[in-house]
Amino acid sequence: MSLKERLSGDAKNALKSGERDRADVVRFLLSQVHNREIEKHGLGKGEELTDEEALQVLQKEAKRRREAIELFRKGGRDDLVAKEEKELSFLEAYLPQALSKDEIRAIVSEFLENGTREFNALMRETMKKVAGRGDGRIVSEVVREALE
Repeated sequence: MSLKERLSGDAKNALKSGERDRADVVRFLLSQVHNREIEKHGLGKGEELTDEEALQVLQKEAKRRREAIELFRKGGRDDLVAKEEKELSFLEAYLPQALSKDEIRAIVSEFLENGTREFNALMRETMKKVAGRGDGRIVSEVVREALE
């Protein structure tokens, strides 16, 4: 079952069970995936995104939610923080398990042992290996620590 099919099924189930908030978030995600399909393939082509491409759309939305939470916290808008956190929790159900800092450190050490010592090259290689399972800020922090 593709990610898009899973989203579609979950939207229907959420509506049937009366989970209005979950249904709204999942339908929004479906619309974002659909919009990305139109951007990539054009209108009316009927071609779907791969699961990896759909996952990138979801990761982008998760990042937007995290940034919004941070900004709302700074602005003292606890009501909006709670709303965004709830939406993020629904969204995270579709994302792969994030790597811990220690797992990222192990990946960085592996590249350091292979002779990669320049920050940009190390970041590029680490982000390729992490492939959506780690936040760029955390990876950057770990790379900086390793180079010091």
